[in-house]
Amino acid sequence: MAFAPGRTVLYRNIDGPRIASVRPCRVVSDDERGLLLWLARGSAITVEVALDGRGIRDMPFTEWVTLPTKVIETTWQGPGVLKFLPTGADHSVWFFRDDRDRFKNWYVNLEARGLRWDDGTLAGVDVIDYDLDIEVFPDRTWRWKDEDELAERLAVPEHYWVRDEAALWASGRDVVKRIEAGDFPFDGTWTDFEPDPSWEPFASLPAGWDRRAEPRTF
Repeated sequence: MAFAPGRTVLYRNIDGPRIASVRPCRVVSDDERGLLLWLARGSAITVEVALDGRGIRDMPFTEWVTLPTKVIETTWQGPGVLKFLPTGADHSVWFFRDDRDRFKNWYVNLEARGLRWDDGTLAGVDVIDYDLDIEVFPDRTWRWKDEDELAERLAVPEHYWVRDEAALWASGRDVVKRIEAGDFPFDGTWTDFEPDPSWEPFASLPAGWDRRAEPRTF
């Protein structure tokens, strides 16, 4: 399915059977290269937290998986972000901006490729975060990020959704080759992007944001 430019699409992060976060975005483009989304500063989002308010990064993973959780609504505090989901790829590329809304750096989020859904009045793309990421600077130097979180969670295989560590690292190294070569989308494309001025931040999430996630097999 293709999403029309300007349409609202929910970028949802699914952790196992649970919805970990929801970010309402607008479609910039959707073509053979992939899906490009814009998340505006100040938009309403959701995050999953423990009942005492702590998040997954505020405690050991072994504790997190034992606790009941809830989903709370909050606000995207940082500058707006472009999110590009390449067709058929198990990662997304985020274009971070500084406080003056100028391109700052790329960020590769390794994740299970997005599963699209469309209920007619609401649409979305569900991803599963693989935790390992790559931070990429404007000169295309780069570094791995969150290797410690990946290692911690791999040690609890009965609760963690990454099944093949070697395949994950191999996928990341494939992206690194494109980074170092300056291949699309690391070739300057979209670094001067300006959103449609009519795209205001979402004051609240649309009804249906919490629809059941489709089961995934790996």
